[in-house]
Amino acid sequence: MKTRRIADLEVSCIGLGGMPLSLEGRPTDDDGVRVIAAAIDAGMTLIDTADVYCIGDDDIGHNEQLIARALREHGAAGHVTVATKGGLRRPGGAWVTDGRPEHLRRACEASLRALDVDAIELYQLHAPDDDVPFADSVGALAELQREGKIKRVGLSNVSVAEIEEARAIVEVAGVQNRCNPMDTAAFDDGVVTHCAGRGIAFLAHSPVGGHHGHVRIDTNPVLEQVGTRHGVSPYQVCLALLLDVAEVMIPIPGASKIASAQSSAAAAALELNADDRAELAREFPAVRT
Repeated sequence: MKTRRIADLEVSCIGLGGMPLSLEGRPTDDDGVRVIAAAIDAGMTLIDTADVYCIGDDDIGHNEQLIARALREHGAAGHVTVATKGGLRRPGGAWVTDGRPEHLRRACEASLRALDVDAIELYQLHAPDDDVPFADSVGALAELQREGKIKRVGLSNVSVAEIEEARAIVEVAGVQNRCNPMDTAAFDDGVVTHCAGRGIAFLAHSPVGGHHGHVRIDTNPVLEQVGTRHGVSPYQVCLALLLDVAEVMIPIPGASKIASAQSSAAAAALELNADDRAELAREFPAVRT
C-alpha cells in the first residue's frame, strides 16, 4: 500500500479505525482479532484507537487491549503504528470530556499498559474540555512526551485556532477530525487546508460517513457512477477522493468485519482520472484544500 507521513513516521495511506470493534454490539474478541489481522494483511500499518473505545468506564481500554492481542498473535508488534487518544470518560456509557492534566496522565499510563508498549507512537487529545484551559491539556501531553511516554502529540476534534495554540506549546504531528464528502466541516473551517500548509497529518475519522451516515455515501449517484466505471464500491471512491485532496490526508475507516477492512484497504489502489475528478468536484465542491 502507498504510504504517507505522520511527522517522521511512515504509515499506510489508509488506516484502520478500531472503534467499531469495541462498542455496544461489537463482535467477539476472537472475531475482532481476525478483523485486525485482515487489515494488516491487506497492507494497513496504522491503527487508530482510544482508551474510551469501549462500552463504559468499567470497560476502559478494551480496544487497546484487543489491538495489542492481535499484534502479538499476528506477529505484527513493532511493524504497525498504533495511535491512541485520551481526554474522555465513559460513565454509564456516556461520552464525557476530561482534559484535566491529572486525568490525561492516568489515561496515558493506562494506555501504555493496555497496549503493552514502553512509549505510544502518537497520543492524541481526544477533544478540548470546556472546563479546562486548552493549554493545560496540551501542556500535559507535552510533559508526557518529555518523559518519553509518548513519541508524538496529536489533537482531535479541534479548530484552526486550537491547532495554533497547541503548536505554541508542542510540535503537533497529527490532527484527527470528522471528515467525509457529506460532512465537510473540516474543509469549511479551514482545518484540512491549515494542516496541508504546515505538513501536519490529517487523520479523517468517519471518512465514509460513520455508523449513521454511511448510507448517504452508498446511495450517492456520482460516487456510484464513478465506482461502476472502476469496478469498485462508492465507499472506495469516497476514500480515494479524500486521498486525492491532500498529501497529508490519511482516512481511518472503521471496520467490524473482515470484508470491510479489506475493501477499505483496496481503495488505496484506486487512481482517479480527470473525468472522475471533474464529476466529483461538481458533486462535492467543498472537498478541496
